[in-house]
Amino acid sequence: MDTESRRKRLIYRATHRGTKESDALVGGFYREAVPALDPADFDEAERLLDESDADLLDWLMGRKPVPAAWSGTIFDRLHAYARSRGAP
Repeated sequence: MDTESRRKRLIYRATHRGTKESDALVGGFYREAVPALDPADFDEAERLLDESDADLLDWLMGRKPVPAAWSGTIFDRLHAYARSRGAP
């Protein structure tokens, strides 16, 4: 799949997650971040979208610890985005 198609797919997946909260938070971040995302980071961005809405929201809201595997990854950028929008 070419780079532009992958970008569009990432944004679509992020904005159609299934819950309003995830669509807004995760989708908003991906809409901002993906256009500038290095294609080398697409696989990581896709893996993050494979996580459940419940887990992502629990991690972002501080209700559960973030798994070590997501430390230093695109999740950190998503978390910073969420905090800038009022998440704890």
